[in-house]
Amino acid sequence: MGRVEETIKELGLELPEAPKPMGSYLPWAKSGKLVFISGQLPRKEGKIVYQGRVPTEISLELGKQAAAICALNAVSVLKDAAGELDKVKQIVRLTCWVASSPFFFDQPQIANGASDLLVKIFGEAGKHSRMTTGVIGLPGNATVAVDLVVALR
Repeated sequence: MGRVEETIKELGLELPEAPKPMGSYLPWAKSGKLVFISGQLPRKEGKIVYQGRVPTEISLELGKQAAAICALNAVSVLKDAAGELDKVKQIVRLTCWVASSPFFFDQPQIANGASDLLVKIFGEAGKHSRMTTGVIGLPGNATVAVDLVVALR
């Protein structure tokens, strides 16, 4: 077990099995030393565990938890792509989509659930650029979706 996986364990987390795609796409693609992780939903054991729009159906705090689950799922896909997480040089970019009720504009707070977890897991290498946006709906009525661009050593 590598250093990054030890950190995940020390955080009291378990790296899940990488979720299977819900459609006709790859869970990840590589170009040189960049890995593009397809959008991940807040799924556990194949089921979406947070559904609905923030803040009318899901609270801000639960939305942050959903984003953290998305990020952990993305890390599990990243492990499949890289072979081992210690090969990660930098999380370059995170994109976060938040299923949002009209007039909700705090999507960045939701995305912090994913961003903060990546920094806890990867340290300085987990700091990234980011885009966050509100959308009317996501697959399976998920609350959040997260994708990553990652540079490997």
